[in-house]
Amino acid sequence: MNSYVFMTDSDSDLPFSYVDQYDLKMVYMPYIVDGVEYLDDLGRSGKQTEYFNNMRNGTAPVTSLLPTPVYVEYFEPILSQGKDILFICFSSKMSSTMNNILAAREEMLEKYPERRILVVDTLSISAPMTLLLHRAYKLYAEGKTMDEVAAWVEANKLRSHAWFTVDDLKYLKRGGRISAVAATVGTMLDLKPVIILTREGSMTAVDKIRGRKAALRFIADKTAEHIENPEDQELVILHADALEDADRLEALIRERVPNLGSVTKQFVGPVIGAHCGPGTVASCFMGKERTV
Repeated sequence: MNSYVFMTDSDSDLPFSYVDQYDLKMVYMPYIVDGVEYLDDLGRSGKQTEYFNNMRNGTAPVTSLLPTPVYVEYFEPILSQGKDILFICFSSKMSSTMNNILAAREEMLEKYPERRILVVDTLSISAPMTLLLHRAYKLYAEGKTMDEVAAWVEANKLRSHAWFTVDDLKYLKRGGRISAVAATVGTMLDLKPVIILTREGSMTAVDKIRGRKAALRFIADKTAEHIENPEDQELVILHADALEDADRLEALIRERVPNLGSVTKQFVGPVIGAHCGPGTVASCFMGKERTV
């Protein structure tokens, strides 16, 4: 039996079935709709389509941080049972959440100086983080030490990719990712930005493609260019209530990568979805190290 607990957060967009199967210890991240706070349930309630339809109809969800005391509440029961914690979390470059995690860690280690809390910044979020977690948890289940699992994540985290495009620029504008002028002009010209995860763990647009279908072809091209060992891995296509385009993207990728193994399609979670909006589609896979 492991002397430590494997823990992560719901910004990984891990399917709840996986969490249930392995009894993963999860930190559930908050979002707010019409003044009411909810916790991301990883699709357990089956309301993903409703969530994105509400956004199309004008609902504007916002996200918030979990305060340090909440992380203390997650950590202390584990530490008090004599277990250490390996916490694999979403990118520190996308939120100041990491500060609260580290503050909780410091507080708990003062109280339990004989214990360890190892925090690993994946520099990823959503499905690219899921791909890292699948392999990391397998190592954990095989009995690898906390340091060995953390070292694998550190060595491979820049190999996890997301190439995605959004359907409506207003959500990027609302989140401050692009200016109002850029959103207006882009909408008029039907420009679809293609966005990736960077080496530092943030997101950046690498191109602006005219038209949705052309953007999907571009993403398929880049997937074929950057993926490694496609026959031995699972590629995840994320979508924000855009299954038809997700199916189209899979077909385009399979044309370019005929030896591609399994493909899983899943919804973008509500926290990430609040920033990218309905219609978002992404190709997520393990490949060459990020270069940007």
